[in-house]
Amino acid sequence: MAWVTGVMLLVLCVEMVLKYVVHAPESVMGAIGWVPFAHGWIYVVYLVTVFDLWSTLRWRLGRLVTMALAGVVPLMSFVLERRVHAQAQARIDAAAATRPSAA
Repeated sequence: MAWVTGVMLLVLCVEMVLKYVVHAPESVMGAIGWVPFAHGWIYVVYLVTVFDLWSTLRWRLGRLVTMALAGVVPLMSFVLERRVHAQAQARIDAAAATRPSAA
């Protein structure tokens, strides 16, 4: 979800530049007018996913806030996704290593 949210945020930034800086014609804006709504709903799904990961791994509140902000700061979701994925995988691997094997 971090990748999808990050891509949609970049598309949203392009849409905003076209609308407010370039003053693109209405025909162009009509074709990309769905972007803010799509990003908003994708961000809601991203927040649910972030909350689920945060509560499952029992991280601190600051981690939740940082992951939530990654969906609204351009490019931050890509950087944070890599870091969070590595940390989550390390926790999962450590938990699997301490679990007794069923033999």
